[in-house]
Amino acid sequence: MNPFFIIVGAGSAGIGMGILLKQLGIENFGILERDCIGSSFRQWPKEMRFITPSFVGQGFGALDLNAVSPTTSPAYTLQKERLSGEDYALYLDLLAEHFDLPIREGVNVEHVFLENGRFQLETNEGKYGCDAIIWATGEYQFPNTRPFPGAEYALHNRYVDSWRKFKKDCHYIIIGGYESGIDAAVNLVSLGNEVTVISKHQLFAQKEADPSVSLAPYTWERLREAQKTKRLHFIEGVEVEKIEKQKSTYTLFLSNNKQLHTKQQPILATGFRSGAEQIYSLFEWGENGKPKLTVNDESTLVNNLFLIGPSVAHEKAIFCFIYKFRQRFAVVAKQLVDRFQLPHDEEVFRYYEKNQMYLTDLSCCEVKCEC
Repeated sequence: MNPFFIIVGAGSAGIGMGILLKQLGIENFGILERDCIGSSFRQWPKEMRFITPSFVGQGFGALDLNAVSPTTSPAYTLQKERLSGEDYALYLDLLAEHFDLPIREGVNVEHVFLENGRFQLETNEGKYGCDAIIWATGEYQFPNTRPFPGAEYALHNRYVDSWRKFKKDCHYIIIGGYESGIDAAVNLVSLGNEVTVISKHQLFAQKEADPSVSLAPYTWERLREAQKTKRLHFIEGVEVEKIEKQKSTYTLFLSNNKQLHTKQQPILATGFRSGAEQIYSLFEWGENGKPKLTVNDESTLVNNLFLIGPSVAHEKAIFCFIYKFRQRFAVVAKQLVDRFQLPHDEEVFRYYEKNQMYLTDLSCCEVKCEC
């Protein structure tokens, strides 16, 4: 009996992995998606754009930063450099159709367990069995909405449809000074509002070159433009310890023993949890809130359970961007074809490696810039 694999999630990671399996000649797999293809991207605020630009450079050995397979480019397909969430969801839709990926939408995986050496996935549509799972649920669907007491009184940026729907000529407080916090701030400032960003880090003292741990150049550029308005303010090195609500006023209690009062609902930009939390007991967890993985991105507790996407991390190597985590698809695929002794086209792995989509040496992941 041929082994059967299931990919959970039809976002950038799930679609990219599905394409690789197809190109290897593996047909015995399925992709389960609880909503629709690229649903997380469709839920971005309308004004949000990728901080990584899309540009066609495959012919010169430079893959489009937002491509999930070596032979495709969102820039070429959509003729855009700065993609919105809707743009990228369209790109994923087109890939799924072009590569004829076996996707079932509207299937929510509710529970996973092992039975007689095989995985059983209980879903709203019944039970699915498989020999290996590739977990690709991402993070955007899992916002960190309870980082401190009273956080329920704030609005997480994950639930913002458009910043244009907010009241204008108001003062907004944003909790969190990383990418989503600054994106919220510059959008609200551009609409004529006053904004205060509370960041637990010293934002302007950042020296890291890796955008996984510091702001991207595109974000710095927008931030500087917003600062010119004199309506953008920062409180750095301070954490919000709790929020209280009294009638129409919100009070924020800060770690420096000060308080802030605002009539506008505070905005949480406190990031996201790992989508692997859905099957928490099947992973060992690190202090960074990420699952612990083998060098092949497999659960350290359960064989044949693999993780792909932005939650993949190995010590200092953080794979939270598409151009990073796409380099690990081939690592997982190689394990599957070797372990289950599957016939496949070995040339595909060489092609992925040639196009910087097959990273096995994790020691090379530190970003260093001299100037």
